[in-house]
Amino acid sequence: MKSFSDRLIGVLKEKGSPAVVGLDPQLDLLPPEIKRKNFKRYGRNFRGAGRAVLEFNHRLLNIISPHIGVVKLQVAFYEALGPHGIEAYQKTVNLARKKGLLVIGDVKRGDVGHTAETYARAHLGEVDIDGTPVSGYGVDAVTLNPYLGGDSIMPFVKTAKAYGRGLFVVVKSTNPSSRDFQNKRCGTEMLCETVARKVDKWGSGVIGESGYSAVGAVVAAGSPALGRRLRRLMPRAFFLVPGYGAQGAKLEDMRLYFNDDGRGAIISASRSIIFAYESPAWKKKYGMRDWERAVEDAVLSMRRNIARMLGNGR
Repeated sequence: MKSFSDRLIGVLKEKGSPAVVGLDPQLDLLPPEIKRKNFKRYGRNFRGAGRAVLEFNHRLLNIISPHIGVVKLQVAFYEALGPHGIEAYQKTVNLARKKGLLVIGDVKRGDVGHTAETYARAHLGEVDIDGTPVSGYGVDAVTLNPYLGGDSIMPFVKTAKAYGRGLFVVVKSTNPSSRDFQNKRCGTEMLCETVARKVDKWGSGVIGESGYSAVGAVVAAGSPALGRRLRRLMPRAFFLVPGYGAQGAKLEDMRLYFNDDGRGAIISASRSIIFAYESPAWKKKYGMRDWERAVEDAVLSMRRNIARMLGNGR
């Protein structure tokens, strides 16, 4: 079975960009026409909201799938809409995979061993239904919180290896208070560096033909010096780098997260792409009726900016 890292490199080569789009639908920001239609048909309730989100995502995927190879779904935005939101999550995963995209479930799970095994089967593998194996959510990778230690991570590593899936362990996050723990000194290094060493170790048994591991890391753009150290500590890990766009990270700082081969990182943006039409500049240029054009322009702009940063664009 082909490893996740090799599949990831394959789709990045195919699309020619390490850009990732986050499908994080905020109901209040959805185009009014989509909400009106679905609320009228299904009601102003969880069902109507879930259907509105699903239609929005379907139309987004039609726009962005020619230009990017990976999408990331933050499960909180779907869980907030109850069972119909989870249905929208599952159907969006299926739609994205049918279009040849890799899907990261941004679930940030992290729990004791037996519970971790259950989470791993549900998101990455198969669930046993009285002797019959049934595929779970079917995402290609998930994000994990490492606070509980190795026995909360290893069930995911085992499942990822069995099913050709991937993991992204939170090493350094974007939120300001991440420094409360992640920047604390543990002897001669910061806690996030200690976690980085563990990520490299956890991923040592799931190295693909490319030389990259199926165990990656969430590493926020920020301090260039820290970025260099984390890259050295995790040379075989793919970095999932949030912060582009609405979170205001400097794109030039993200260059440090790539290895010399131009691989080793994917850059994620959510609000600045899928809600591009909310920007005053886009509203003035297109108006709400052309929201899909605004989204496409935003994802193309992201591709160009990343290409320039990596030195392979004009």
